[in-house]
Amino acid sequence: MLEGSILQQLETAHRQSTRPIHLGVYYKNTLVSLCHALEDHILTDDGTPLVITAFQQGKWYLQEANRYADIAKNCREIAIMAAPDAGFSEHPTSQLPNIDLVALDPADPVAQEWHLIILSPKYTAMVLCQELSEADYGSAGLPTSDLERKFYGLWTFEPELVRETVELAIAHIKLYNPELATKLTTHKQAIQTSIGTPEKLSAVVSRVVDYLQTGQENLAIPAAQRQQALDRNLVSNEIQAFLRMAQLMDLADLNNPMAAAEVVAISETIGQLLDLPAWQLKRLRLAGLLHRIDPLQQAESILTPGTSTRYQEDVSSCPLTCPLVPGAQVLRTMPRLRAVAQIITHQTEWWDGTGEPAGLAGDEIPLESRILALVADFQRRVNQQKSANKSREEIFTQALDECRQQQSSRFDPKLVDTLTLLVMGLQQGLDLPVMTPKVSSGIWLLNSHWDSHSKTSEEISSYPK
Repeated sequence: MLEGSILQQLETAHRQSTRPIHLGVYYKNTLVSLCHALEDHILTDDGTPLVITAFQQGKWYLQEANRYADIAKNCREIAIMAAPDAGFSEHPTSQLPNIDLVALDPADPVAQEWHLIILSPKYTAMVLCQELSEADYGSAGLPTSDLERKFYGLWTFEPELVRETVELAIAHIKLYNPELATKLTTHKQAIQTSIGTPEKLSAVVSRVVDYLQTGQENLAIPAAQRQQALDRNLVSNEIQAFLRMAQLMDLADLNNPMAAAEVVAISETIGQLLDLPAWQLKRLRLAGLLHRIDPLQQAESILTPGTSTRYQEDVSSCPLTCPLVPGAQVLRTMPRLRAVAQIITHQTEWWDGTGEPAGLAGDEIPLESRILALVADFQRRVNQQKSANKSREEIFTQALDECRQQQSSRFDPKLVDTLTLLVMGLQQGLDLPVMTPKVSSGIWLLNSHWDSHSKTSEEISSYPK
């Protein structure tokens, strides 16, 4: 990374922290789609955000200047950094009262960066990248297609990280324009940000995924190998969009902020005890990471008034396509996540058929959904018991007993037996690795099996007795 760049300052500040920043490599076509999605979302937001951008060169700003004239109508202030080119400051958009240009010295490391930082009372978002150097491209050399240019960095919705980056950007702007820096600081202090609501985050993520998919469809690069690399980069970022939303929802739950990571650790262990194949464990892992996205209790808002959340169609004709859970519907916008959407949708089914949304019973419920339902409930109960000043053994015993009370009614009895074996190990000192995902790369979660149907217990050779 370039010494003195905003990205380098942010990464250095977090290098020894408990939450180091995981950086990834992004093609230009991916960043264009990301930035356009986040910029256009401003047009639908009434929070009048503060926006700080870096365009590398004035010519890139000129390509977006007309868009920024529209965006400025919904912003309290926009600060644009770029190395000046012909026409950089003459464009009419630059004359708007709430847009300020910062002409960077071409030798400034920030002149090699591409930033979009949005600080709104309702949500936060940013793209923070810098272009790879010629040496970074290695033996392949510089790309011949503009869309294949690569950038190193991150994008996120995390409020604290965005606010920290805003402060770094303002400090850099102060070197050029102290008066503007003071004005930006005043705006920043006036904006009380909070972690976005599930509805707000769902809207942002849906737009990001839509734009990534549209950007992918509009590519016209003839070389198949290069096209495949670009496709994989886009798909990885679509997954990242969902993972980032899930992370924020966990952070918003101050009483249980590690829910997703712990559910994944327990689910994977149960899957291994059941001898599930690697591809199914990966699918279960992603479902665990995303399992709290827009839960079922919010489904009523999209139904016809007066109807029940119970699925009204014949479940035997279409047992795994229930469309009622908003969060799962967001996942279905990406074809490779439709199987995960099924798993998450049906985690609220009950073994005895009295659950929702489709009223599935027994082996009709996808196996991963049954595992997720049991593990999520167990993890929540364990977390509740931690504050009761009980021993490790007592905590696990109490949580397991409460799950057993719903054996054969809510939960698959054989899975409860498997969980019992795992709890015995936990009580004897077994530690499960709990790791948060490196959201800078999500492509490892996908493979050719993902579009296949979720398995039922009849397809598993045997459960542990």
